[in-house]
Amino acid sequence: MRDLLVVLACLGSAGIFALATALKHRSAGSIPPIEHFTPRALGAFVLATLRHPLWLAGIGADVFGLGLQVVALHFGALSLVQPLLVVAVLFSLAVAHRLAGTRMSRSELGHAVVLVLAVAGFLLVSGALEVREGRPYATSTVVSAVVVVVLVVGCWVAARLLRRHQGGRWSAALYGAAAGVIYACTAALIKAATHVATEHGLLALLGSWQLWVLVVAGSLGLLSAQLAFQAGPLAASLPVTASIDPLASVALALAVFHERLRDHPLDITLSVVALAVMAYTVARLSLERAHLEDVSAAH
Repeated sequence: MRDLLVVLACLGSAGIFALATALKHRSAGSIPPIEHFTPRALGAFVLATLRHPLWLAGIGADVFGLGLQVVALHFGALSLVQPLLVVAVLFSLAVAHRLAGTRMSRSELGHAVVLVLAVAGFLLVSGALEVREGRPYATSTVVSAVVVVVLVVGCWVAARLLRRHQGGRWSAALYGAAAGVIYACTAALIKAATHVATEHGLLALLGSWQLWVLVVAGSLGLLSAQLAFQAGPLAASLPVTASIDPLASVALALAVFHERLRDHPLDITLSVVALAVMAYTVARLSLERAHLEDVSAAH
């Protein structure tokens, strides 16, 4: 019953997140771009984004989807929930086809089947379905936080430099990579925050560092996504974000929460292969969905 609840919460969250992403992408296309990366220009961009009705609708959907993700992360392991959430790309593709008035191609259906099999294969082979509780470890948390900050800052700086010299596609991809890493971190922080709330109460949660770091990380994730949407076509950023998120989440599950997956060499090999196939098919389907949304937005 517990596993069923986690799966249903993940699927519901994935569907709602797909709708939210479509709404926020539409809003990014109608907001004046940042010409100069200064505090004033960045502030104007953030203010314009906060006032846009489509972005606000997307955030409303995000809140609902986040509620379901919190439920899933509370009852399920991080290494179970985040890989399951990659099916959001299937819902997103369906929404994009609906808006464009088209149908899924045989290639897309084939990749969808492979994605579902890859996710199921990873969960079964890795033993993620058997992991019950994962508690954050202080030393691992600090080390992982430093690594994440370096990666995100590096992506942001590289994105700014590349946009000046190489155009928008590489810049969008790097902003998308930063967003993917941050999304994985927010999932880990959500799980850590639920531990605080269930063990010490809501008042303790309000005074915990986990909650406020989660707020900051979530805000940076939203900003990175909007910058990625503006820097270049959705096809440049979405596949990167969608494929990095589950991979980074599994890494954090192992490093921070010490979730113990099966460690037999054959199980490890098959799990890595399943994750690689998952990342590839997510990227391919995200690319198809991005092309559809770009065409739809152009019309």
